[in-house]
Amino acid sequence: MPKRRKKRLAHPVPVQLPLFAEAASLIRVRPEQNEWRFYRLEVWPDLFGRALLLRQWGRIGTEGRRRLDPHPDPGAAINALAHLAQQKRRRGYQDRSA
Repeated sequence: MPKRRKKRLAHPVPVQLPLFAEAASLIRVRPEQNEWRFYRLEVWPDLFGRALLLRQWGRIGTEGRRRLDPHPDPGAAINALAHLAQQKRRRGYQDRSA
């Protein structure tokens, strides 16, 4: 009779969570001034090892406008994202709740 092999339990593969946010979604709502705005930031990799910072803004419920800012590496794009998000928060934007 052949020997039976013991089944090994598969160890979960560790997942590295991002240390810094790669996206931010902000809103500013002032009904008394008829202001319903959003501002979205997201870091995208490009085909050449660099990174693009997507900036999208406009009135809530619309497509808004978009701008892609190239950066030499993902770290620089994340730093720019953090800086812009902080500026927007100072101007009254708040993090969008899920």
